[in-house]
Amino acid sequence: MDLSGVFVPLITPFTPAGDVDVAALDGLAREAVAAGAAGLVALGTTGEPATLEDAERRAVLDVCAAVRRDTGTTLVVGAGTSGTRRSAAALAELAAWPEVDAALVPVPAFVRPSEAGVVRHMAEVAARSPVPLVAYHVPHRTGRSLGAAALRELATLPGVVGLKHAVAALDADAVTLLADPPPGFAVLAGDDVMAVPMLALGASGGILASAHLCTGRWAAMVAAWRAGDAVRARCLGAPLVPLAAALFAEPNPTVIKAVLHARGRIATPDVRLPLLPPDSVTVGAALDLLKAAEHAPDAAVTVRDGREE
Repeated sequence: MDLSGVFVPLITPFTPAGDVDVAALDGLAREAVAAGAAGLVALGTTGEPATLEDAERRAVLDVCAAVRRDTGTTLVVGAGTSGTRRSAAALAELAAWPEVDAALVPVPAFVRPSEAGVVRHMAEVAARSPVPLVAYHVPHRTGRSLGAAALRELATLPGVVGLKHAVAALDADAVTLLADPPPGFAVLAGDDVMAVPMLALGASGGILASAHLCTGRWAAMVAAWRAGDAVRARCLGAPLVPLAAALFAEPNPTVIKAVLHARGRIATPDVRLPLLPPDSVTVGAALDLLKAAEHAPDAAVTVRDGREE
């Protein structure tokens, strides 16, 4: 399985009546693939899965499975809870969608198990899953941080093929992991603002909600880093970092949905409680940065002997 490139964790758009807007979801998914996304993530945190009913989650999977069949893009599905047995049961249900390539499984939240407990949890879940796992390390949401040794231990587990590493700042553990990544194990950036430095250190790609917007630029930036073209990669990434920060200035996906709505790509900007709509000033700032990113150059200018080349 190739887990390199940009993966877009899809929002769940809602109709004015409050239902899942399957047509809009289908459109967003196909637009992302057409713009260069390497894959899609359904029912990740950005998709508000905790607020969806069982039938709504199935509807989301039906849409994304159809896109997978038509486009051949990789489909990853968020699954898993704070309990090992319930996580395994949730993963077992994915067998109903043979189009699913992998599951994104978070470190158990709130329980705060030991690092050894997290590894055992992932081992148990992977052994009972119909699809390979991408472990989701997101300490600011789960309350449990994993060091480099534990992350490497996850990489040795049968059925665990990658890691979404969503940290708010790069530390020695991330640097150590990326300096010598385990063979055949994909390390994906999971915090949008930290994506550029993680890619510079060798991450294979990212699961980035901001890539709903400027998808092609995100994809080109990842490709440039992976090709070793740091100059072009930095130029492509320069406007994406402030845009990502603006899109996450309030709880995700509130600002992203508001921007997509303002651009006419979804019918409503609605989110479900406990999320609230973002402030209009926040949305305005994000729209300004989006416009700047859309008009930014896609290649750096080199100056030599006072002349541009």
